[in-house]
Amino acid sequence: MGSKEFRPLDEKSLVEYIKATPSLSSILGNEFQFQDLQIKEVGDGNLNFVFIIVGPSGSFVIKQALPYIRCIGESWPMAKERAYFEAITLKEQGRLCPDHVPEVYHFDRTMCLIGMRYLAPPHIILRKGLIAGIEYPLLADHISEFMARTLFYSSLLYLTTTDHKSAVAKYCGNVELCRLTEQVVFSDPYKVSQYNRWTSPYLDSDAEAVREDNILKLEVAELKSKFCERAQALVHGDLHTGSVMVTDDSTQVIDPEFAFYGPMGFDIGAYLGNLILSYYSQDGHANEQNDRKTYKEWLLRSITDTWNLFYKKFTVLWDEHKDGSGEAYLPAIYNNPELQLLVKQKFMTDLLQDTLGFGAAKMIRRIVGVAHVEDFESIANAAKRADCERRALNLAKILLKERRKFNSISEVVSTIQQLH
Repeated sequence: MGSKEFRPLDEKSLVEYIKATPSLSSILGNEFQFQDLQIKEVGDGNLNFVFIIVGPSGSFVIKQALPYIRCIGESWPMAKERAYFEAITLKEQGRLCPDHVPEVYHFDRTMCLIGMRYLAPPHIILRKGLIAGIEYPLLADHISEFMARTLFYSSLLYLTTTDHKSAVAKYCGNVELCRLTEQVVFSDPYKVSQYNRWTSPYLDSDAEAVREDNILKLEVAELKSKFCERAQALVHGDLHTGSVMVTDDSTQVIDPEFAFYGPMGFDIGAYLGNLILSYYSQDGHANEQNDRKTYKEWLLRSITDTWNLFYKKFTVLWDEHKDGSGEAYLPAIYNNPELQLLVKQKFMTDLLQDTLGFGAAKMIRRIVGVAHVEDFESIANAAKRADCERRALNLAKILLKERRKFNSISEVVSTIQQLH
């Protein structure tokens, strides 16, 4: 079904839409009664409507982009075209890593609507699992696989410059969501902004210190420049723990509406930065029955394992395709093992330091910017919450300003432990 004009759907109009859309209605079964459909609106994010539809023979999720930021209202308009970029990214990342991306069944560009696989219970949002103190034994393996494959295969390590530029051009239209990221990650936290908030009055001086830190601002400017100018690979663009759904044996990456060609470290940093936020939030969730110390150790292992597994998988792909069509390092020039090793080591060290910088910027914005994280927000005691946030903020400032001093993930984990 192709609609002539955009209209937001509610439960009633959604049923009529499904009836008129064979790619969706066929999933639910040909003989079912529409009155038996179970429809639930579950969009708890900042931007979209999300409906779960369950019928007698099947199920799916409908996600519809709105022309404004849902958590703020119509005073902050937002391009509906982001649904197009989400749909093409789900398909592309699903092609590159099918085990960890839900299948797209239907896309309606006019209605800004995507129909995709329903990740049924026991799938839950990873962030909620981390708040609950649940360990996921395969998480680091799965998420590193997703990042290694989606980043490598969309980079010049694999692609020709012609194919790479063509892909970059296709994503240039997602400029409005990139500009939103520029604002909320690289700008607002470092100035007085009507949208900023923090746990006041406890963090008033901490927020002011961020706004007055000249070195921090210099480093953030460099990261913003990389974010805006370096089209290194297809990045998810919002790869935090709220964009991953998990069970003990399944990891699914969702919500890539912020996708664009940018620095690889932006994705890796967003994910690891959110694991660090979870780590620092754990004391706020501890109680007499569970001090969360064992769980904090698991989180630190997850941070270490995620990077180390990513490093291994990414470089294995690089080795497998070093004589392929990728034009970043031409075999005729990089023609001996010693030079190839030097190139790889420099690339991966630079990537780790980018990861730390972007991850730190994402952490800072979640503490003194517009959109916070449930990890901290669910800590009822404001003083305790602020204490957890302050430690995370202090760590983030160190990582951002001193990221070039770190050459391994173990050094990062040691710093996290020292600042706790």
